[in-house]
Amino acid sequence: MGSLYLSRGRCILRQVFSGLPMMLQRPYSLGVSAQLLRTQAFIEGRWVSAASTFPVLDPATGEEIVKVSDCGTKEAQDAVYAAYKAFHPWKSHTAKERSILLRKWFDLINQHKEDLAKLITAESGKPMKESVGEMTYSASFLEWFSEEARRVYGDIVAPPAKDRKILLLKQPVGVASIITPWNFPSAMITRKVGAALAVGCTVVVKPAEDTPLSALALAELSVQAGIPPGVFNVVPCSREKTPAVGELLCTDPLVAKISFTGSTATGKILLRHAAGTVKRVSMELGGHAPFIVFDSADVDKAVAGAMASKFRNSGQTCVCSNRFLVQSGIHDAFMEKLAKAMDAELKVGHGSEPTTTQGPLINTRAAEKVENQIADAVSLGAVIVRGGKRLEGSFMQPTLLSSVNTDMLCMREETFGPLIPVVKFNTEQEALAIANASPVGLAGYFYSRDISQIWRVAEQMEVGMVGVNEGLISTTEASFGGIKQSGLGREGSKYGIDEYLEIKYMCLGGLSL
Repeated sequence: MGSLYLSRGRCILRQVFSGLPMMLQRPYSLGVSAQLLRTQAFIEGRWVSAASTFPVLDPATGEEIVKVSDCGTKEAQDAVYAAYKAFHPWKSHTAKERSILLRKWFDLINQHKEDLAKLITAESGKPMKESVGEMTYSASFLEWFSEEARRVYGDIVAPPAKDRKILLLKQPVGVASIITPWNFPSAMITRKVGAALAVGCTVVVKPAEDTPLSALALAELSVQAGIPPGVFNVVPCSREKTPAVGELLCTDPLVAKISFTGSTATGKILLRHAAGTVKRVSMELGGHAPFIVFDSADVDKAVAGAMASKFRNSGQTCVCSNRFLVQSGIHDAFMEKLAKAMDAELKVGHGSEPTTTQGPLINTRAAEKVENQIADAVSLGAVIVRGGKRLEGSFMQPTLLSSVNTDMLCMREETFGPLIPVVKFNTEQEALAIANASPVGLAGYFYSRDISQIWRVAEQMEVGMVGVNEGLISTTEASFGGIKQSGLGREGSKYGIDEYLEIKYMCLGGLSL
């Protein structure tokens, strides 16, 4: 699995990353167009400096890429006001006019896909192949919602009296605060903003402090696309200023809507902030996805699905499989084939290296969390089949554990790292009980060739999204969201646009018929 996988030694890491720290000390040598490498806030169509800056780091090396404006509540309030001023003229654009502008934005993203992918890899550590894939995914939301913009339909309802007509109109909610995570620094913005702008809302985006460069590059392309000033605003800020900025974006009376993707704990804080002014809220929060392999499964396909579902972005996605449940009849065969697949397919390294499949975790805190989960599991009887060690910085060996039980930390809390803990089970009922024992319910996966079992399990799994014999389920056309403490509302699909619309009832009376 490569020298980095086999050793934690600094000398090996220096070989793997030879030359990279010096390259990243000079941001323009990243190979990215200077026009796209923006470091200031973007408010009302202008690039705005804050009083201070904060560093954006390469998570693979810890080296500083560039310094970015550290916005506070003043800049956030300015952005909200700019969005509020822009809302009324923007919603007055026809749906077709908004659709054309979103389509231009989509085209520009595709034109600059490689540069945008390099930014993602630099600031998040994601392997370049995955970063390019994210940009395709990111652009697809602007394309989709540019088309959906012209399909916002109201209703004419049969009235109870002859002298009136009943109409149900759909109208944009207003200014939306968009708070996004670091693991998909481009796609999580376009999935929200595409829907908001399509129906006539304006937005203020607060990107994650680890990954502001992708958001600012999108802002630059929005200008080139002709999006009017104030419609799309970006206020980057440091971890220290995030609580205050987040609170303002959730409490300002000019904000009508909040859309957040992140942890359940943070989501609860934002919900409390939003309650004071009873704002519309949609949230995509934490997951703890079960991955069930039944005796009736095709083992080879289940192994391929496990590899895709777990190790994408080094396990740092909210729909990554976390709890692996394998039925006793095929448990040993599955474990053997999965271990071989890990040996053959996974290579740890810097995301810019073409052969890398596993980049770093986003920071050392993330690596410590995975390390602690492994140590806890081993202390309670789990056996390390592959990996198990932390490497230099925020790198982790992809790890496979057997003899896992439900008391272990990795079965009780989301991992967000390259760890596969496997529980052996005997009956379908037992697997469902374990899978549904979580307070969250975002995604779930299972493998089976028994059609009756497929229907039973799919209907009984307590999640918002189910992958049946498939490990990668996210797509623009399908709704994305969870149940229980995994969030509120849906993104993507034809339903995602409803999150930014109000329904107004209009009664037209006094008619002579």
